[in-house]
Amino acid sequence: MIDVRELQKDFETMATALKRKGVEQEVLDNLKVLAQDAKAKRQEMENVTAEQNKLSKEFGKYKKEGLDIAPLQASINELKSKKQSMEDEVRVLEEKLTSIALGVPNLPDANVPDGADEEENVVLETIGEKPQFSFEPKEHWDLDNGWLDFERGVKLAKSRFSAIKGQGARLERALINYMLDFNRERGFEEWYVPFMANSNTLQGTGQLPKFEDDLFKIEGEDLYLIPTAEVSLTNLYNDEIVPAEELPLMLTSYTPCFRKEAGSAGRDTRGLIRQHQFDKVEMVAITKQEESQEVFEKMVSCASDLLSSLGLAHQKVQLCTGDLGFSAATTIDLEVWLPGQNKYREISSISNTREFQARRAKIRYKDGKKNILAHTLNGSSLAVGRTLLAIMENYQNEDGTVTIPEVLKKYL
Repeated sequence: MIDVRELQKDFETMATALKRKGVEQEVLDNLKVLAQDAKAKRQEMENVTAEQNKLSKEFGKYKKEGLDIAPLQASINELKSKKQSMEDEVRVLEEKLTSIALGVPNLPDANVPDGADEEENVVLETIGEKPQFSFEPKEHWDLDNGWLDFERGVKLAKSRFSAIKGQGARLERALINYMLDFNRERGFEEWYVPFMANSNTLQGTGQLPKFEDDLFKIEGEDLYLIPTAEVSLTNLYNDEIVPAEELPLMLTSYTPCFRKEAGSAGRDTRGLIRQHQFDKVEMVAITKQEESQEVFEKMVSCASDLLSSLGLAHQKVQLCTGDLGFSAATTIDLEVWLPGQNKYREISSISNTREFQARRAKIRYKDGKKNILAHTLNGSSLAVGRTLLAIMENYQNEDGTVTIPEVLKKYL
């Protein structure tokens, strides 16, 4: 969540940054009015409290000196009643302010380029060589190897679910194990976490309340299927004060991910690119504020090196403000080359949220006697289904078979 105190202290600076993220003027106007009203009402209440305290000190003096305390007692009682009434007013205003603030995105870093959408993202680096074919490469769903069964996936659930069989299923499993081992060797501690999360957990990482329509809700329970292991891993430390000497915490986990994809109707309806259920290996870091940029760069390198180890050409892309996610202050996407589609497609997204998620989830560390909000980071390493299809397209043979990358053979 954005810093409400900073919003009250310097609204115009924060509003300028939020406009870069696409926050509408009407929302900013509501924030401004509520922020000012809440601040003014709290100040008024604090003045009443100060006056009440002053008179309470005089009360003892009056009594000791035998003076008439009745008028003073009446004034104190009046101030006490007024304070109680004002406390309710302040609480209501601050709850309204927090409610709106929970739906406001993170501020973008100053060096994030301005832009309306993904067309204005900036390619930072291209890595690896695209494969050359003596035939016209096919898209993964057209390969005649029997791995993917979209019809039976739909029969079992509905559209945008798939079933994978045989060598394809084994390769999916091999990729999960390889990714976890790769991350562990880079210093990430492996976790196995629940595939469901409660509303407090999802609020902590920013999925709730704004993106409830994208989540699969468990009927009759305060539980949702997780959209990413970022939710579970980050909230392992929800409402905790982590000893500074334990930071940075570097975590990795495999989970299935579940998304309604409510805002993507009509997009990537064929193949494995955009499914309601998919596997992913996630990286999460919880750091001191001054360490987060260095850890961010390490996470980008980890995911990029993982792609390189699989022999997959890819590019690093700095997202512009219009394509930046809700919780992210800065994001670098990795886009893998898909010869069947003849384009680069996103396969990993690494973000630094600064203290945005930590403020919502109350994740802190102690610096001396002071508690400081941590920085949290997350990144795919990698989306397993997209890695599977990238291998299918990049390592396809003319007869429809797929050559297995060398580093995966021991897992098969």
